[in-house]
Amino acid sequence: MNSLTLTASRGITRVTEAALGPWQAAVTRIGFSATWLLFLLRELPHRQEMYGPDGPWSWDLARRLTDDNGAFTVLMWFRGRFWFETVYLLAVLAGLLLMLGWRTRTMSVLFMLGVLSLQNRSIFMGDGGDNVLHLMAVYLVFTRCGQVWSLDAWRAARARAARARGERLPDRAGPALWCVLGAALIAVTAAGRVQGEWLIPALLWCVWAAQGVYWLVGRRARSAEPRLLLDVVGNIVHNAALFVIMAEACLIYATAGWYKIQGSRWQDGTAVYYPLHLDYFSPWPALADLLSSSGTLMMLVTYGTVIVQVAFPFTLFNRRVKNVLLVAMMTEHAVIAVVLGLPFFSLAMIAADAVFLPTPFLRRLGDAAARAWARLPRRAGRPVPGQPHSPEESEPARVGFPA
Repeated sequence: MNSLTLTASRGITRVTEAALGPWQAAVTRIGFSATWLLFLLRELPHRQEMYGPDGPWSWDLARRLTDDNGAFTVLMWFRGRFWFETVYLLAVLAGLLLMLGWRTRTMSVLFMLGVLSLQNRSIFMGDGGDNVLHLMAVYLVFTRCGQVWSLDAWRAARARAARARGERLPDRAGPALWCVLGAALIAVTAAGRVQGEWLIPALLWCVWAAQGVYWLVGRRARSAEPRLLLDVVGNIVHNAALFVIMAEACLIYATAGWYKIQGSRWQDGTAVYYPLHLDYFSPWPALADLLSSSGTLMMLVTYGTVIVQVAFPFTLFNRRVKNVLLVAMMTEHAVIAVVLGLPFFSLAMIAADAVFLPTPFLRRLGDAAARAWARLPRRAGRPVPGQPHSPEESEPARVGFPA
């Protein structure tokens, strides 16, 4: 009984005392925001036809659909080209700033709004990668994904160094951003523009209010206990969200693998052959013909895909086997991006896979990037954004309001 109690106590302490997987959360943040940003930039010339007023799915049809299914999109708040261009520009900006890790908590919310608004405006434009991005954009809001590899971590390290010298760095951008976004949220809600299901509006209000409370407690509390309590709540929410991201990735692979097993083409080993000969999925016909010329290769890839997808959730209990299958899956998605011409689907899946990357590998990757940054001209001796630059700063930075 004492052993069980001690184990439970250690588990509770581990979940509450720190936000786990800071490097995994950071690489997931960077992966999904970069995927969305690159997609928006590639479709910039065609944005009006895909999501705007020039598309076949008109504003009236989108309004009727969102009224029926309760989907959230800010594009339905106002009608016209100017509002669409503004939302599209803000979606690009939010993706860039989230990737860089500037005010990650706020940018994760704006990133989610951009993803939901554009995808729910024209739901027939998406594919499997868009569905993954749709879900992960919501989950990222609950994570502390700016602890490392971010401008927020760099700013937090500078603030700690200033406090050690007896100085104080004022944060003017955070409260100003909180006030502007709060005023916009109040105005939109008072005008009755927020429609659809209650979940997303309630989430916006909760995040906005929580950020205000976090900042107020940090500035006005006379003791450390209130701030520690808020940190514990934030750690629990982060760890739960990171677990959901992992579970979602496992569910995607498990369901895909078990559905493939039921297909006759997957059973006879020929399923991979047919997509290579579809015009829509053949950006490099010569390469597709070369790969499909070997029946043995097609059979191995077909069976290997099913085995990897079905087995992956069970390999999480063995790190070495998990890492091998993780490399195999990422390689498979990279091949899909090139051979089948699905770069953004592959990037989204690789970003989802990145949450399982081992911490030592990610830390070595970050250290290598830091050394490369330090070698750049006129960069020597300067702190690297998102990386600790002294021994006492080796732990992940806790990002304050409104990160």
